[in-house]
Amino acid sequence: MSPPAAPPGVPGGRGSKGPPARKLLCMCSLSLCLTYLCYSLMGGTGPAALRSPAALPGTAAPRPPGVLPGTAAPRPAASASPSPAAPAPSAAPTRASNGSREGATGSWPQSPLAPGEVITAQSGAFERDPQESSTTDEELSRAGSPGSRGVGGSTTPDYGEKRLPQALIIGVKKGGTRALLEAIRAHPDVRAVGTEPHFFDRNYEKGLEWYRNVMPKTLEGQITMEKTPSYFVTNEAPKRIHSMAKDTKLIVVVRNPVTRAISDYTQTLSKKPEIPTFEVLAFKNRTLGLIDASWSAIRIGIYALHLENWLQYFPLSQILFVSGERLITDPAGEMAKVQDFLGLKRIVTEKHFYFNKTKGFPCLKKPEDSSAPRCLGKSKGRTHPKIDPDVIHRLRKFYKPFNVMFYQMTGQDFQWEQEESDK
Repeated sequence: MSPPAAPPGVPGGRGSKGPPARKLLCMCSLSLCLTYLCYSLMGGTGPAALRSPAALPGTAAPRPPGVLPGTAAPRPAASASPSPAAPAPSAAPTRASNGSREGATGSWPQSPLAPGEVITAQSGAFERDPQESSTTDEELSRAGSPGSRGVGGSTTPDYGEKRLPQALIIGVKKGGTRALLEAIRAHPDVRAVGTEPHFFDRNYEKGLEWYRNVMPKTLEGQITMEKTPSYFVTNEAPKRIHSMAKDTKLIVVVRNPVTRAISDYTQTLSKKPEIPTFEVLAFKNRTLGLIDASWSAIRIGIYALHLENWLQYFPLSQILFVSGERLITDPAGEMAKVQDFLGLKRIVTEKHFYFNKTKGFPCLKKPEDSSAPRCLGKSKGRTHPKIDPDVIHRLRKFYKPFNVMFYQMTGQDFQWEQEESDK
């Protein structure tokens, strides 16, 4: 009797449809097609879609070994160099040369720039004045979403970690906060949001995670900062900041309250030419000389009143008061104090500033090159309207007791009364 035939599908049997090599090739082709289809559905179509899952839209980067879900990856060492493939960290508007590590105060060029040298900001951070046009809800929503690069994200490096700020510029409006922010951003160990997040006054209900996502990425050893001048006059801000981190360092830029009020009015006038005159808004009753302290332009300058609220939550040692006047006449000296306060090396020095007499305040420059300095935008250095001298005199008398109280509270004499007697 003849032996039984091999089962179908077994090599050599009746069901065999071809040599084994051809069948294996068909199986491999089918497997590749299925793999291609899966990746196409996940990351797009075409060969370019076959990339690492970490790069696929909507997916998270793989965690390093030993990192638990929901925890941050280990921070890179401060001395570690970025890989050649990674983009270089974005510098703040200017960066000090390695030879300017010792801070110094003193004189610096006072001659005006030539007409062609008056430069407006070449980056969004300089050109945009948040006091002129506040950060829009759309920008903050986009910046606060997971995976975003933060407000003003074009200057944010693609590596590092987003952290809650360790230092805040909390005020005051029209005191010089923008100039201070741009100057401190010249320090390589500082990363700051270019626009005002208004988290502790307008967006607090969005939560700390939203606030963190608004921040730029930083490396170990760098300081995260932001500035929103309205915090200083917001009653809830001290408690909210203290709840975030009780060791937060606070910076307040103060200026002669009379000059500050006129500057505040000038800004509003530029946007709303139809508003009443300064003299009308400043008084409840001009005949009786009653100052209207409910007008925000006047109320902001009662610094002692607002400071009292902050001292309920923060000691004076955690608050630095910067003179808006000296920030113009001696920016390097004031920046030395700021860097010391933040625990930074004095890298931003007089070499970073050039006084522009046309605008009336310093412009930033890179000390290592010969390019023209970059000045703040056209919204800075506006010509103030002429104010009735009698109104100015009455305002000085109104502010004097509050100024004296502020000097006593801070232990600093800003000499605003002396400044006025010299005029």
